[in-house]
Amino acid sequence: MRAMLLVAAFGVLATPAQAAEAVREQAGKLADGTAVEAVRLRNSRGIEARVITYGATLQSLIAPGRDGTRAEVTLGYDTVAEYEARPNYFGVTVGRYANRIAGGRFSLDGRAYQLTQNDKANSLHGGTAGFDKRNWRIVSVSSGPTAKVVLGLTSPDGDQGYPGKLDVTVTYSLDDAGDLTISYDAKADRPTIVNMTNHALFTMAGDGAPEGTSRQVLTIPATVYTPVDDKLIPTGELRPVAGTVFDFRSPRLVAAGLRDGRDPQIVVGRGYDHNFALDKGQTARPELAARLEDPVSGRVLEVLSTEAGLQFYSGNFLDGTIVGRSGRVYRMGDGIALEPQKFPDAPNRPNFASARVDPGKPYRHVMIYRLSVAR
Repeated sequence: MRAMLLVAAFGVLATPAQAAEAVREQAGKLADGTAVEAVRLRNSRGIEARVITYGATLQSLIAPGRDGTRAEVTLGYDTVAEYEARPNYFGVTVGRYANRIAGGRFSLDGRAYQLTQNDKANSLHGGTAGFDKRNWRIVSVSSGPTAKVVLGLTSPDGDQGYPGKLDVTVTYSLDDAGDLTISYDAKADRPTIVNMTNHALFTMAGDGAPEGTSRQVLTIPATVYTPVDDKLIPTGELRPVAGTVFDFRSPRLVAAGLRDGRDPQIVVGRGYDHNFALDKGQTARPELAARLEDPVSGRVLEVLSTEAGLQFYSGNFLDGTIVGRSGRVYRMGDGIALEPQKFPDAPNRPNFASARVDPGKPYRHVMIYRLSVAR
Protein backbone atom coordinates (compact mmCIF):
# COMPACT_ATOMS: atom_id res chain seq x y z
CA MET A 1 0.00 0.00 0.00
CA ARG A 2 2.81 2.41 0.93
CA ALA A 3 4.57 1.72 -2.39
CA MET A 4 1.32 2.45 -4.26
CA LEU A 5 0.94 5.77 -2.44
CA LEU A 6 4.48 6.74 -3.36
CA VAL A 7 3.85 5.88 -7.00
CA ALA A 8 0.71 8.03 -6.93
CA ALA A 9 2.59 10.93 -5.37
CA PHE A 10 5.66 10.84 -7.58
CA GLY A 11 4.42 9.22 -10.78
CA VAL A 12 7.38 6.86 -10.86
CA LEU A 13 7.94 3.32 -9.64
CA ALA A 14 11.34 2.88 -8.03
CA THR A 15 13.26 -0.22 -9.06
CA PRO A 16 16.50 -1.69 -7.69
CA ALA A 17 18.33 -0.31 -10.72
CA GLN A 18 16.78 3.16 -10.45
CA ALA A 19 15.74 3.93 -6.90
CA ALA A 20 15.81 7.72 -7.08
CA GLU A 21 14.65 10.31 -9.57
CA ALA A 22 15.86 13.78 -10.56
CA VAL A 23 13.46 16.16 -12.32
CA ARG A 24 14.56 19.46 -13.83
CA GLU A 25 12.10 22.38 -13.91
CA GLN A 26 11.80 26.15 -14.08
CA ALA A 27 11.78 28.00 -10.74
CA GLY A 28 11.13 31.62 -11.71
CA LYS A 29 13.11 34.72 -12.58
CA LEU A 30 15.35 37.19 -10.79
CA ALA A 31 14.60 40.92 -10.82
CA ASP A 32 16.77 41.41 -13.92
CA GLY A 33 14.89 38.70 -15.82
CA THR A 34 17.49 35.94 -15.37
CA ALA A 35 15.83 32.52 -15.35
CA VAL A 36 16.37 30.32 -12.30
CA GLU A 37 16.08 26.55 -12.59
CA ALA A 38 15.25 23.89 -10.02
CA VAL A 39 15.91 20.17 -9.68
CA ARG A 40 13.76 17.88 -7.53
CA LEU A 41 15.44 14.81 -6.09
CA ARG A 42 13.08 12.04 -4.91
CA ASN A 43 13.48 8.58 -3.49
CA SER A 44 11.05 5.72 -2.89
CA ARG A 45 10.90 6.38 0.87
CA GLY A 46 9.07 9.67 0.56
CA ILE A 47 12.12 11.91 0.92
CA GLU A 48 12.29 14.81 -1.50
CA ALA A 49 14.76 17.67 -1.92
CA ARG A 50 14.39 20.71 -4.18
CA VAL A 51 17.52 22.60 -5.22
CA ILE A 52 17.41 25.94 -7.03
CA THR A 53 20.28 27.41 -9.02
CA TYR A 54 20.10 30.78 -7.25
CA GLY A 55 22.58 30.39 -4.42
CA ALA A 56 22.87 26.65 -5.18
CA THR A 57 20.14 26.58 -2.54
CA LEU A 58 18.43 23.68 -0.83
CA GLN A 59 14.99 25.27 -1.04
CA SER A 60 13.07 22.34 0.38
CA LEU A 61 13.64 19.04 2.17
CA ILE A 62 10.64 16.83 2.90
CA ALA A 63 10.81 13.76 5.13
CA PRO A 64 8.24 11.30 6.55
CA GLY A 65 7.65 10.81 10.25
CA ARG A 66 6.92 7.73 12.31
CA ASP A 67 3.32 7.59 11.09
CA GLY A 68 4.27 8.22 7.47
CA THR A 69 3.25 11.90 7.48
CA ARG A 70 5.59 13.88 5.26
CA ALA A 71 6.66 17.35 6.38
CA GLU A 72 8.94 20.15 5.27
CA VAL A 73 11.91 20.11 7.68
CA THR A 74 13.70 23.30 6.61
CA LEU A 75 12.81 26.98 6.79
CA GLY A 76 12.67 28.90 3.54
CA TYR A 77 10.70 30.86 0.98
CA ASP A 78 8.15 29.83 -1.62
CA THR A 79 9.58 31.90 -4.48
CA VAL A 80 12.90 32.83 -6.04
CA ALA A 81 11.92 36.50 -5.81
CA GLU A 82 11.82 36.23 -2.01
CA TYR A 83 15.28 34.63 -1.84
CA GLU A 84 16.64 37.54 -3.86
CA ALA A 85 14.74 40.36 -2.16
CA ARG A 86 14.99 39.13 1.46
CA PRO A 87 18.24 37.18 1.79
CA ASN A 88 18.45 35.27 5.07
CA TYR A 89 20.77 32.41 4.01
CA PHE A 90 17.94 29.82 4.15
CA GLY A 91 19.48 26.64 2.66
CA VAL A 92 22.05 28.48 0.57
CA THR A 93 25.58 27.50 -0.34
CA VAL A 94 27.89 29.89 1.52
CA GLY A 95 31.36 30.80 0.28
CA ARG A 96 34.04 31.57 -0.51
CA TYR A 97 34.38 31.56 3.26
CA ALA A 98 31.53 30.42 5.49
CA ASN A 99 31.10 32.22 8.80
CA ARG A 100 33.02 35.32 9.93
CA ILE A 101 36.44 36.79 9.17
CA ALA A 102 37.38 39.54 11.62
CA GLY A 103 37.45 42.98 10.02
CA GLY A 104 37.17 41.27 6.64
CA ARG A 105 40.97 41.07 6.62
CA PHE A 106 43.55 38.30 6.40
CA SER A 107 47.10 37.80 5.17
CA LEU A 108 48.47 35.11 2.88
CA ASP A 109 52.14 34.70 1.97
CA GLY A 110 52.89 38.10 3.48
CA ARG A 111 50.24 39.96 1.50
CA ALA A 112 47.19 41.52 3.17
CA TYR A 113 43.71 41.18 1.66
CA GLN A 114 40.63 43.28 2.43
CA LEU A 115 37.27 41.60 1.86
CA THR A 116 33.86 43.21 1.55
CA GLN A 117 32.27 43.79 4.97
CA ASN A 118 28.64 42.82 5.48
CA ASP A 119 28.44 41.98 9.21
CA LYS A 120 29.27 45.35 10.71
CA ALA A 121 33.08 45.43 10.32
CA ASN A 122 33.36 41.69 9.58
CA SER A 123 33.01 39.67 6.41
CA LEU A 124 30.27 37.04 6.77
CA HIS A 125 29.61 34.06 4.48
CA GLY A 126 31.75 35.37 1.63
CA GLY A 127 30.87 39.06 1.75
CA THR A 128 28.24 41.33 0.25
CA ALA A 129 27.85 39.22 -2.90
CA GLY A 130 28.88 35.76 -1.78
CA PHE A 131 28.07 32.47 -3.50
CA ASP A 132 24.55 32.60 -2.04
CA LYS A 133 23.73 35.56 -4.31
CA ARG A 134 24.92 34.02 -7.59
CA ASN A 135 22.84 32.11 -10.11
CA TRP A 136 24.78 28.88 -10.57
CA ARG A 137 24.72 26.84 -13.76
CA ILE A 138 23.50 23.26 -13.93
CA VAL A 139 26.35 21.01 -15.08
CA SER A 140 24.43 17.72 -15.04
CA VAL A 141 21.29 16.01 -13.75
CA SER A 142 20.88 12.25 -13.40
CA SER A 143 18.59 9.58 -11.94
CA GLY A 144 19.56 6.07 -10.85
CA PRO A 145 20.67 4.47 -7.59
CA THR A 146 21.13 8.11 -6.54
CA ALA A 147 19.39 11.19 -7.90
CA LYS A 148 21.97 13.87 -8.54
CA VAL A 149 22.45 17.45 -9.65
CA VAL A 150 25.83 19.11 -10.16
CA LEU A 151 26.00 22.91 -10.13
CA GLY A 152 28.97 25.02 -11.19
CA LEU A 153 30.29 28.54 -10.62
CA THR A 154 33.43 30.48 -11.52
CA SER A 155 34.54 33.09 -9.01
CA PRO A 156 37.04 35.47 -10.64
CA ASP A 157 40.30 36.70 -9.12
CA GLY A 158 39.52 39.53 -6.70
CA ASP A 159 35.88 38.49 -6.20
CA GLN A 160 34.78 40.12 -2.89
CA GLY A 161 38.49 40.75 -2.27
CA TYR A 162 39.60 37.10 -2.37
CA PRO A 163 42.73 36.24 -4.36
CA GLY A 164 42.73 33.85 -7.28
CA LYS A 165 40.16 32.50 -9.73
CA LEU A 166 38.13 29.69 -8.20
CA ASP A 167 36.22 27.06 -10.18
CA VAL A 168 33.59 25.52 -7.93
CA THR A 169 31.07 22.69 -8.11
CA VAL A 170 28.39 21.68 -5.62
CA THR A 171 26.84 18.23 -5.99
CA TYR A 172 23.56 17.24 -4.32
CA SER A 173 22.91 13.46 -4.32
CA LEU A 174 19.91 11.66 -2.78
CA ASP A 175 20.00 7.89 -2.36
CA ASP A 176 17.21 5.49 -1.47
CA ALA A 177 18.48 5.00 2.09
CA GLY A 178 17.76 8.63 2.97
CA ASP A 179 21.19 10.25 2.60
CA LEU A 180 21.29 13.68 0.96
CA THR A 181 25.00 14.12 0.27
CA ILE A 182 26.41 17.55 -0.57
CA SER A 183 29.93 17.66 -2.02
CA TYR A 184 31.89 20.88 -2.47
CA ASP A 185 34.88 20.92 -4.84
CA ALA A 186 37.01 23.91 -5.78
CA LYS A 187 40.19 24.49 -7.79
CA ALA A 188 42.24 27.69 -7.52
CA ASP A 189 44.80 29.17 -9.94
CA ARG A 190 46.73 30.85 -7.08
CA PRO A 191 46.86 30.52 -3.29
CA THR A 192 43.58 31.50 -1.62
CA ILE A 193 41.26 30.46 1.22
CA VAL A 194 38.08 28.39 0.91
CA ASN A 195 35.46 27.22 3.40
CA MET A 196 32.06 26.14 2.08
CA THR A 197 28.94 24.68 3.66
CA ASN A 198 25.15 24.72 3.53
CA HIS A 199 23.13 27.09 5.71
CA ALA A 200 19.85 25.18 6.03
CA LEU A 201 17.79 25.88 9.14
CA PHE A 202 16.11 22.68 10.32
CA THR A 203 13.07 21.80 12.37
CA MET A 204 12.31 18.09 12.50
CA ALA A 205 8.80 18.77 13.82
CA GLY A 206 8.05 20.39 10.46
CA ASP A 207 8.09 23.97 9.26
CA GLY A 208 5.29 25.81 11.05
CA ALA A 209 5.16 23.63 14.15
CA PRO A 210 4.07 26.00 16.97
CA GLU A 211 6.83 24.81 19.32
CA GLY A 212 9.59 25.31 16.75
CA THR A 213 12.67 23.32 17.74
CA SER A 214 12.20 23.72 21.50
CA ARG A 215 11.21 20.09 22.10
CA GLN A 216 13.81 18.62 19.76
CA VAL A 217 16.87 16.84 21.07
CA LEU A 218 20.36 17.71 19.85
CA THR A 219 23.64 15.83 20.11
CA ILE A 220 27.05 17.29 19.12
CA PRO A 221 30.10 15.05 19.71
CA ALA A 222 32.46 17.84 20.78
CA THR A 223 34.45 18.18 24.00
CA VAL A 224 35.41 21.81 23.34
CA TYR A 225 33.98 24.84 21.55
CA THR A 226 35.32 28.24 20.49
CA PRO A 227 34.01 31.15 22.61
CA VAL A 228 33.42 34.48 20.85
CA ASP A 229 33.85 38.17 21.59
CA ASP A 230 31.13 40.81 21.34
CA LYS A 231 31.50 40.82 17.54
CA LEU A 232 30.96 37.03 17.43
CA ILE A 233 34.58 36.43 16.44
CA PRO A 234 36.33 33.46 18.12
CA THR A 235 38.78 34.54 20.82
CA GLY A 236 41.13 31.69 19.89
CA GLU A 237 40.36 29.73 23.05
CA LEU A 238 39.21 26.11 22.94
CA ARG A 239 36.94 25.92 25.99
CA PRO A 240 35.65 22.64 27.50
CA VAL A 241 31.89 22.16 27.24
CA ALA A 242 31.72 20.11 30.44
CA GLY A 243 29.49 21.68 33.06
CA THR A 244 28.13 24.33 30.65
CA VAL A 245 25.05 24.81 28.46
CA PHE A 246 27.33 23.98 25.52
CA ASP A 247 27.59 20.32 26.50
CA PHE A 248 25.68 18.38 23.85
CA ARG A 249 27.80 15.24 24.06
CA SER A 250 24.68 13.50 25.36
CA PRO A 251 21.25 14.26 23.85
CA ARG A 252 19.94 17.58 25.19
CA LEU A 253 16.85 19.68 24.50
CA VAL A 254 17.64 22.55 22.14
CA ALA A 255 15.69 24.91 24.43
CA ALA A 256 17.44 23.85 27.65
CA GLY A 257 20.20 26.47 27.49
CA LEU A 258 18.89 28.73 24.76
CA ARG A 259 17.96 31.60 27.09
CA ASP A 260 20.26 30.85 30.00
CA GLY A 261 21.64 34.32 30.68
CA ARG A 262 23.91 33.00 33.41
CA ASP A 263 26.36 32.01 30.69
CA PRO A 264 27.96 35.15 29.18
CA GLN A 265 28.43 33.34 25.87
CA ILE A 266 24.67 32.87 25.52
CA VAL A 267 24.21 36.58 26.22
CA VAL A 268 26.81 37.72 23.69
CA GLY A 269 25.52 35.30 21.04
CA ARG A 270 21.83 36.05 21.73
CA GLY A 271 21.56 32.28 22.04
CA TYR A 272 23.78 29.72 20.34
CA ASP A 273 25.94 31.02 17.49
CA HIS A 274 29.13 29.09 18.17
CA ASN A 275 31.59 26.74 16.55
CA PHE A 276 32.15 23.32 18.10
CA ALA A 277 35.50 21.57 17.61
CA LEU A 278 34.35 18.06 16.77
CA ASP A 279 36.13 15.26 18.58
CA LYS A 280 36.60 13.40 15.28
CA GLY A 281 38.66 16.22 13.75
CA GLN A 282 39.06 16.41 9.98
CA THR A 283 38.37 13.03 8.38
CA ALA A 284 38.77 11.40 4.99
CA ARG A 285 35.12 10.32 4.97
CA PRO A 286 32.07 11.99 6.51
CA GLU A 287 31.59 11.16 10.19
CA LEU A 288 28.95 12.28 12.68
CA ALA A 289 28.90 16.01 13.45
CA ALA A 290 25.40 16.37 14.93
CA ARG A 291 22.11 14.55 15.49
CA LEU A 292 18.71 16.24 15.80
CA GLU A 293 15.56 14.31 16.74
CA ASP A 294 11.94 15.27 17.15
CA PRO A 295 10.59 12.75 19.71
CA VAL A 296 6.94 13.36 18.72
CA SER A 297 7.15 12.70 14.97
CA GLY A 298 10.22 10.46 15.22
CA ARG A 299 12.02 12.36 12.45
CA VAL A 300 15.79 12.23 12.83
CA LEU A 301 18.49 14.24 11.09
CA GLU A 302 22.12 13.18 11.34
CA VAL A 303 24.70 15.58 9.94
CA LEU A 304 27.97 13.98 8.86
CA SER A 305 31.03 15.79 7.51
CA THR A 306 34.70 15.55 6.65
CA GLU A 307 35.35 18.92 8.35
CA ALA A 308 36.50 19.43 11.96
CA GLY A 309 34.08 22.20 12.98
CA LEU A 310 30.33 22.59 13.35
CA GLN A 311 28.58 25.93 13.76
CA PHE A 312 25.40 25.62 15.83
CA TYR A 313 23.15 28.63 15.22
CA SER A 314 19.80 28.74 17.00
CA GLY A 315 18.12 31.21 14.65
CA ASN A 316 18.76 34.14 16.99
CA PHE A 317 18.07 36.81 14.39
CA LEU A 318 14.67 35.41 13.44
CA ASP A 319 12.79 38.15 15.25
CA GLY A 320 9.28 37.93 13.86
CA THR A 321 9.95 40.37 11.01
CA ILE A 322 10.74 37.60 8.51
CA VAL A 323 7.78 36.05 6.70
CA GLY A 324 8.76 32.73 5.19
CA ARG A 325 7.16 29.76 3.49
CA SER A 326 3.34 29.79 3.30
CA GLY A 327 3.23 33.19 4.96
CA ARG A 328 4.62 31.98 8.28
CA VAL A 329 6.30 34.46 10.60
CA TYR A 330 9.68 33.09 11.69
CA ARG A 331 10.85 33.57 15.28
CA MET A 332 13.97 32.66 17.23
CA GLY A 333 14.23 28.89 17.56
CA ASP A 334 11.81 28.08 14.74
CA GLY A 335 14.79 26.49 12.99
CA ILE A 336 18.42 25.81 13.79
CA ALA A 337 21.49 25.65 11.57
CA LEU A 338 24.05 22.86 11.95
CA GLU A 339 26.84 23.92 9.61
CA PRO A 340 29.92 21.70 9.20
CA GLN A 341 32.91 23.82 8.25
CA LYS A 342 36.37 25.04 9.07
CA PHE A 343 36.62 27.22 12.15
CA PRO A 344 35.48 30.86 11.91
CA ASP A 345 38.29 33.39 11.37
CA ALA A 346 40.78 30.55 10.84
CA PRO A 347 42.91 32.64 8.42
CA ASN A 348 43.69 34.95 11.38
CA ARG A 349 44.14 32.20 13.97
CA PRO A 350 47.36 30.16 13.54
CA ASN A 351 46.16 27.64 16.16
CA PHE A 352 43.11 26.80 13.99
CA ALA A 353 43.40 24.41 11.04
CA SER A 354 44.32 26.22 7.84
CA ALA A 355 41.75 27.10 5.17
CA ARG A 356 44.45 27.59 2.52
CA VAL A 357 43.95 26.16 -0.98
CA ASP A 358 46.78 26.05 -3.53
CA PRO A 359 46.94 25.32 -7.27
CA GLY A 360 47.11 21.58 -7.79
CA LYS A 361 45.68 20.94 -4.30
CA PRO A 362 41.91 21.22 -4.68
CA TYR A 363 39.46 21.93 -1.91
CA ARG A 364 36.91 19.25 -1.04
CA HIS A 365 34.25 19.05 1.66
CA VAL A 366 31.69 16.25 1.79
CA MET A 367 28.72 16.44 4.12
CA ILE A 368 25.60 14.33 4.51
CA TYR A 369 22.10 15.07 5.75
CA ARG A 370 20.96 11.59 6.82
CA LEU A 371 17.21 11.32 7.34
CA SER A 372 15.59 8.48 9.27
CA VAL A 373 12.80 7.70 11.73
CA ALA A 374 13.21 6.72 15.37
CA ARG A 375 10.77 3.91 16.21
